[in-house]
Amino acid sequence: MQDQDYILFENYLLGNLSKEDVIAFENRLESDSKFKESFNTYIELTSFLKDKFEGEVASNAFQNNLKNISQSYFEKQEAPKKQMRFKPWLYATAASVVLLISIVLFNNLSAPVYQDYANYDSISLTIRGEQDALLHTAENAFNNKDFAKAEEAFKSLMVLDKDNAELQFYSAVSNIELDKFEKAEILLANLIKGQSVFKNKAIWYLALSNLKQKEFDDCLEILKTIPEGADDYDRAQKLIKKLD
Repeated sequence: MQDQDYILFENYLLGNLSKEDVIAFENRLESDSKFKESFNTYIELTSFLKDKFEGEVASNAFQNNLKNISQSYFEKQEAPKKQMRFKPWLYATAASVVLLISIVLFNNLSAPVYQDYANYDSISLTIRGEQDALLHTAENAFNNKDFAKAEEAFKSLMVLDKDNAELQFYSAVSNIELDKFEKAEILLANLIKGQSVFKNKAIWYLALSNLKQKEFDDCLEILKTIPEGADDYDRAQKLIKKLD
């Protein structure tokens, strides 16, 4: 988005546009989705700056800092047709909005994400018997990342073998992948209370479920319960460093 668009946003919000310019602006909002998205972001950031700056002590030094930040920016702009009356918190808005957008984007890009940690090998279910066809379906679907189909198969298998920890675990993973977090976390909590070989793996995936939901504090607390020596302990420590 061009700098002049931010000035246009501010003029529109302050009522400094002519009737014709207002109509043109609102028509552009309707027809240009990127322009509308930028305008909405500008409103949110302007509100943030207003709340922040009006909460500061209104000292001369603070006012001067705002003016210095904005001076070089506004001097480059053409004089508006109508004189604009800026409130103190507006001095730095246009100059700051691009910086704030960059900071938000940087934080989003640098934050750990579920996909970076949910790495699992192809599965080979160990149970065999009269459910061979259903097990084969579950394995293939899971390994091909068709988690909806895999979960249907796991659900049917667990009707026949409800206490099977292996089925519970891979069903939980499938549900996380499908964003069915409540169901996944019930299965994982049951595994964590038990003593199967999936106990510590369940803790790790409970943490990842919270990570995927951007519940970073809860994710951090769960990660800290993974015992030293667990398969995912080292990866958990690295994730803890990113979140802490």
